[in-house]
Amino acid sequence: MKYIKIGCVFLLTYTFTAGYLFDVPALPILNETVRALYLHVPMWFTMIFLLLLSSYHSYMFVSKGEELHESKSYNYAHVGVYFGILGLLTGMFWAKYTWGTYWTNDPKLNGSAIGLLIYFGYFILRSSIEDESKKGKISSVYNVFAFSMLIPLIFILPRLTDSLHPGNGGNPGFNVYDMNSQLRLVFYPAVTGFIFLGLWISDLRLKVLKLK
Repeated sequence: MKYIKIGCVFLLTYTFTAGYLFDVPALPILNETVRALYLHVPMWFTMIFLLLLSSYHSYMFVSKGEELHESKSYNYAHVGVYFGILGLLTGMFWAKYTWGTYWTNDPKLNGSAIGLLIYFGYFILRSSIEDESKKGKISSVYNVFAFSMLIPLIFILPRLTDSLHPGNGGNPGFNVYDMNSQLRLVFYPAVTGFIFLGLWISDLRLKVLKLK
């Protein structure tokens, strides 16, 4: 974790500094709001990464029955959903300035909201079972199911229908009209930095859970 922490501080310091100071391409409609890309999309990448780890540890708990896997699974899911909520909030503010409203009937927005609701169901299910053995097994199976539902809701279905998001529903992705790579100079470090932040928070939270 030592190098992850150092990398997190360095990359996020660079992200926030370069994100405000570096030039961005003059894209139609987006203009300066494109800088929100450095916050909004990395939140979702971090969420997906942490929920993938959560699903993996749920599978390992069902396979081996080790309690540490169940604790890690719950911990990664908890932190991952927080990043998902931040992803929704940053996206809503960005949408207000570019689409004129905080929320539209967009398949990617709706799919993201449904995916988070499925994970809220995971937390409710886990807290409603008193028996520790049953709680771990049932919630772990549900967690694997939740992640398998999240991927098509966010990545597959929006590509099959009309969507306002880049790279979905026939819209070009950022890489199509950002040929000078201005956004990439900050975007990739931002994604890596926020993933490191998610791992750092998860590590701290897991230590607190162990103490309890």
